Amino acid sequence: MKVFLDACVLYPTVLREILTGCAAAGLYRPLWSPRVLEEWARAARKIPGGEAVARGEIAGLRAAFPGAEVRPGEGTMARLYLPDPNDVHVLAAASDAGADRLVTFNMRDFPRRDVMAEGIVLQNPDAFLMDLWLGDGMAVADVVETVRATAARLSGEDQPLRPLLKRARLPRLGKALG
Repeated sequence: MKVFLDACVLYPTVLREILTGCAAAGLYRPLWSPRVLEEWARAARKIPGGEAVARGEIAGLRAAFPGAEVRPGEGTMARLYLPDPNDVHVLAAASDAGADRLVTFNMRDFPRRDVMAEGIVLQNPDAFLMDLWLGDGMAVADVVETVRATAARLSGEDQPLRPLLKRARLPRLGKALG
């Protein structure tokens, strides 16, 4: 299954680590565009030194998933319309790459009929990860535990699973794993 990840699901660290951990575990093939990665890097400017860290993480993702970066075709860009013209590149890249799903928090920016017309299922990250969990609960649980343990080690504080996943906007997954 090929899944296009929008910038808004790559920028929060815990969510990104869970999503890419599940991809590394072979549960799906991730896709993104250069523009999506650039949006993530620009969003990280809000934190001092954040852009430099994001660019390092982006380089790591490019190395870990060399086939994930896709570009939208001009023809697809020209024929699509979305409420926010800045999001057309996301749907165009997902469509041209043959994505099965588009994972984003910005559901209202991607009308379901337009996404479905491209043969793509639109999902928020919690629903997508729940689907993965229903397919291979042990693999998802292992990824989430690794991310939780890393967050605890880096923060120097205990990171209870459900509150961590709630902050990552994954309440259903947190309930399922808790």
